[in-house]
Amino acid sequence: MKLMICPQCGIANFYVKNGKGERYNIKVTSDLKIIAKDDESLGGFNLDILYCLGCSWKGKISELKK
Repeated sequence: MKLMICPQCGIANFYVKNGKGERYNIKVTSDLKIIAKDDESLGGFNLDILYCLGCSWKGKISELKK
């Protein structure tokens, strides 16, 4: 499975936040499918903005690189 990477630092580990500011680690496949760390539900998490775990980048899923 090919993963998308951060356009700034090149790692494939990201997180999303919910309304309380809680974080949940994710990865994104090359077909732009979000994979939760433990196959748990991402209900309540904002999937429109991703945050990189390796640097200060944040942005939309469409900005990731292959």
